[in-house]
Amino acid sequence: MQVFLGVLFHFLGGFASGSFYIPFKRVKGWAWESFWIVGGLFSWLIVPPIAAYLTIPNFSDIIAQADSSVLGYTYFFGILWGIGGLTYGLGVRYLGVSLGSSVILGLCMVFGSLIPSIYYDFFPAEGKDTFSMMLAESWGQTVLAGLLLCVIGIIVSGKAGTMKEKQLQAEATDPHGMEVKTEYKFGLGMFVAIVSGVLSACFNFGIEAGKPMADVANAAWKAANPNETGNFLYLNNVIYVVLLWGGLTTNFIWCMALNARNKTFGNYTDKKTPLLRNFLFSALAGTTWFLQFFFYGMGESKMGNGASSWILHMAFIILIANTWGLVLKEWKGVNKKTFATVIAGILIIIASVLVVGWGNSMKP
Repeated sequence: MQVFLGVLFHFLGGFASGSFYIPFKRVKGWAWESFWIVGGLFSWLIVPPIAAYLTIPNFSDIIAQADSSVLGYTYFFGILWGIGGLTYGLGVRYLGVSLGSSVILGLCMVFGSLIPSIYYDFFPAEGKDTFSMMLAESWGQTVLAGLLLCVIGIIVSGKAGTMKEKQLQAEATDPHGMEVKTEYKFGLGMFVAIVSGVLSACFNFGIEAGKPMADVANAAWKAANPNETGNFLYLNNVIYVVLLWGGLTTNFIWCMALNARNKTFGNYTDKKTPLLRNFLFSALAGTTWFLQFFFYGMGESKMGNGASSWILHMAFIILIANTWGLVLKEWKGVNKKTFATVIAGILIIIASVLVVGWGNSMKP
């Protein structure tokens, strides 16, 4: 039952991540940097402490009493994760939308799921899964097989996207909705994609760095609920408050620079645009974005912050994003071979989710 709930919560998180950009499409007359940072203020500054306040008593005291190194590393990884998201567009520019997105998402999933377990091989910690443990035990081998299967699914989906681009020659957009000019440069593109994939995975590293704060919240919940089994459902919400300060720092600096360069500071007060609607839809998009990690934390409380949780999170994001592409008819006009390829990629990713869930259920 715990594994089923974990998979369900990760699905909800993936659904939120794969769907958050839809409200942004209802924003009219604003530049990307304007609605992105308005949504980001809700994603990274406003909603996280509200969620923590509603779920964790005295969360601010936990942060205030945390060791400075815990706060520093958590914030630092948040900054790196923010840079990873912003460099996503460069990977798309030099490799193309499908290949660039597939490489970056694949690397983010691999690094985010495996590096923490490799780290704990060198610096063991109680209750943490190591990579050697995963290689040696059947449940770990099954989870790694699911990871490999998901990478194959991403490659197949990327192939379908490449086929689509050649057939439709559509305008390229990065995952943040900005139009980008594709200039195919494989060597430079792969370098940027690797940087983006590694830095995007830093969100999972930030969760690991902030674990001492989550442990305090978990211990307080267990003391207040001695008859309850398992871990506190919302233990990660206190980490997000600090971790997302880092993401806000990176994105705020970048968006303000774009506002200055593009002379778009006037967007926020331009009465020629539907200001109230723009602010509301930006806020909705930002809140939906945060929900991905709200539910991620709930899933992690059921499955642990090992490779399983991160793989499921990334797999569901890819799955939902591809499914939205089908629902919104983004694949309209492609030939049957291309359509069959994208369906095959989605089915492989679904299979990978089932394999990871099965492997986690075998864990003693």
